[in-house]
Parts: sequence; structure tokens; C-alpha cells
Amino acid sequence: MKAWAVVLEQPEHLQLSHLELTPAGREDVVVDIDFSGISTGTERLLFTGQMPAFPGMGYPLVPGYESVGTVIEAGPDSGHAVGDRVFVPGARCYGEVRGLFGGAASRVVVAGARVVNIAGRAFADAGENAVLLALAATAYHAVACGGKRRDIVAPELIVGHGVLGRLLARLTVAAGFAAPTVWELNPVRSQGAEGYSVLRPEDDPRRDYRAIYDVSGDPKLLDTLVQRLAPGGEVVLAGFYNQPLSFSFAPAFMREANFRCAAEWQRPDLLATRQLIEEGRLSLDGLITHRAEAPRAADAYRTAFGDAACLKMVLDWRVCA
Repeated sequence: MKAWAVVLEQPEHLQLSHLELTPAGREDVVVDIDFSGISTGTERLLFTGQMPAFPGMGYPLVPGYESVGTVIEAGPDSGHAVGDRVFVPGARCYGEVRGLFGGAASRVVVAGARVVNIAGRAFADAGENAVLLALAATAYHAVACGGKRRDIVAPELIVGHGVLGRLLARLTVAAGFAAPTVWELNPVRSQGAEGYSVLRPEDDPRRDYRAIYDVSGDPKLLDTLVQRLAPGGEVVLAGFYNQPLSFSFAPAFMREANFRCAAEWQRPDLLATRQLIEEGRLSLDGLITHRAEAPRAADAYRTAFGDAACLKMVLDWRVCA
């Protein structure tokens, strides 16, 4: 069994390849992918070769962790059935080609325990929007840490109005907290707020934020953010940083500042986010701005990484069926 997949042969060199898939086992499902999203965070670092080294890192690789499709084969121990509509957070089924994270393909073989059913009414017409489930879970995890935090202080300031920043703001409003302020420098991305305000930093006079969530990935912002904290306030690093971070000690000392790194989402975050969507409390609408058929993947990736007007690019794999 083979599939078409996006393959990064090396940094800056991407192509669509026809790859042999690992045979499915009793606990696996085979999923025909309809749509996959392109991440402008981790996938950009893989594309540029700036991803920090970690176990399993290397080229060639299949990127992608935001895919949705339909189960066409289900092992007896997979927990799924043929016809299930599922979200796929990646796969490792390409032999010697690494799956980092392996979701950008026309078909995948993946453990049934990894995929999540999206058969609820809210997802019936979601279509391509369902690829945003992983980013929504990332935003949820940044605040709730998989349900492990009891002393939650919701975002009062969010830095960055990309898709992750917008989802974080929407989740804050949906949870009944006060609407956050969002900082954004790019006027193209300043539009589209729903129930909260978007400002340039210089237009924001406030300096008593209890919780600042940075989703910009800018490693040089810490001193600026510390100056906006209330005493005992917290800066949450919810972006992905490929350079060392540093800050001036004295201002942080005077404010007794706290710093927290938000790791990647876990399955409880994904399930909690799915429930919010199914209940109609969280909308994924209006966040996908660009679409391309999978054979045009090389152009699509460059647009996703180079066009500030592109919030989220989605590849359509249905043409590869």
C-alpha cells in the first residue's frame, strides 16, 4: 500500500513523493486524509533547518500534525470502525522516511489510540476547519496544562494574533473570563478579533497584567513583557523558540516575576477542546485563509511561511485519491 506524501528531503527542499506504507496491525487504522494543515511554527523550523535537535530528528521527513480523514481499514483492537471520521495528529508509517510529524500525506497507517473521532454534530460540516483541533488543544494546554493546574490565571495579555493567539483569546472568552488584550504589530493580522481588543504595544498603557501569554515565538520580548507585569505576575511561553531566551534580572526581581513554559498538548487537552467545539462554545470559523491542492504543496508551504496574510494554509488531498 502506497500514499502520496510531502517529503522534506533536506531544509528548503520539499517534494511530493509516492511512499510505501508500513502494513497495518491489529491496533492500527488506515485513514484516507482529506485535509492537512501547515504549521507556521514547528514546520517552518523543519523547513528552514532551524529546528533544535531532539530524538528522532533528521531528514528526509514527512511533516504535519493537523490532518483529518476517514478510516478505510480498522484493526480488531484499534477501537475504531470503517467510516469513522477522525483527526490524525501525525503518523510514523513511511519506512526509512521519518514521520516528523507525519500527517501530510494522502493516506496514513496509525495506531487507533492516537486518532480522535470527530463525528459530533459540530464537526459534521466542519470540513477543513477540523484540522485546527491540534492548535486549539495547544491553546487549551497553555492555560490548563491538561487539567493539572488548579491555580489558573487566564490570559490577560496575549502577544501575537496568529491562529494560536486567536484561539487562545476565543477560549478565554468562551470560558467566561474577562476578554484579553492582544498585541499585534502587523496591521494585516490586526483584524478579525471576536470579543476582545487588538492593539499595538505602544498603544497599550497597562502595566499590571497578572498573566501574559506569548505566542509570537520572539526570543527578545521577555524584558518588554516583564515591564508589563503586576507584582507576582506570570509570563507563559506558549510559542516555540529556536534561540536562547534571556531577561534582565532586576526588573523581574522587583516584580517577583514567574516564567512558565507551555509544552505540547496532551490527549486530555484534545478531548476537552473537542467537547468545547461540540458544545458550540468554541468556533473554528474564519481562521483558514488559504487552500491548495496537495500537488502544489511546494508553493503552498512557501506561501504559508512567507505571506503575512496567510493565517492558516490547508492542503486538499482529495485530488490524490
